[in-house]
Amino acid sequence: MGNSALKAHIETAQKTGVFQLTEKGLTEFPEDLQRLVGNLRTVNLSSNKIEVLPPWTGKFSVLKSLSLNHNRLTRLPEEICKLKKLETLNVCGNHIANLPADFGQLSALKTLTLSGNQLRAIPKQLCTLRHLDVVDLSKNKIQAIPDEVSGVQAIEINLNQNQISQISVQISHCPRLKVLRLEENCLELGMLPQSILGDSQISLLAVEGNLFEIKRLRDLEGYEKYMERFTATRKKFA
Repeated sequence: MGNSALKAHIETAQKTGVFQLTEKGLTEFPEDLQRLVGNLRTVNLSSNKIEVLPPWTGKFSVLKSLSLNHNRLTRLPEEICKLKKLETLNVCGNHIANLPADFGQLSALKTLTLSGNQLRAIPKQLCTLRHLDVVDLSKNKIQAIPDEVSGVQAIEINLNQNQISQISVQISHCPRLKVLRLEENCLELGMLPQSILGDSQISLLAVEGNLFEIKRLRDLEGYEKYMERFTATRKKFA
């Protein structure tokens, strides 16, 4: 992409607060964006070939949405944790195995998309994100849901297409969790805590494509209570 075209995009972004440049084969985060660290509210650089985010990414003081889907990132820099206004972070289809240690400092974060990365565990840092609504961890290599999950504030957790065979009973204590997606994992029926059905807020449990037939869910204690929540939610949105 030519310098003049990039310059035009940056001039537009200066006025609109939005910088979007997708599918342009970019190999690095455009350096000229440093001039706009105080203006930009939205940055979308999805479907490029970016491998590294520069430390100055942490200086975008008013940034609300950052999308870097389908790039070549192996990690996120620690400096990204300084983005106090960030509400949406989309980094699906990269090679990220871990989140920065201080990721929990992204206090405004509401939507986190990490689908299609290299995560082997649910990041513990999610437990300190008080405003998190939706977290998508699908298509990773996660094998278990640990006890710490009870601290996650999300309304929806998507864990489809992982390798999960164990679930902590603590998941039923997630205070706001309404939607739990566990399709296409390695779950046996006996590994599904019955408290999810009988003793949680969860009103949509998606477990198709595991190691048991869906109709066997009906045999579990608490299934009727779960169906009451499921039906009530459906009526609300009908």
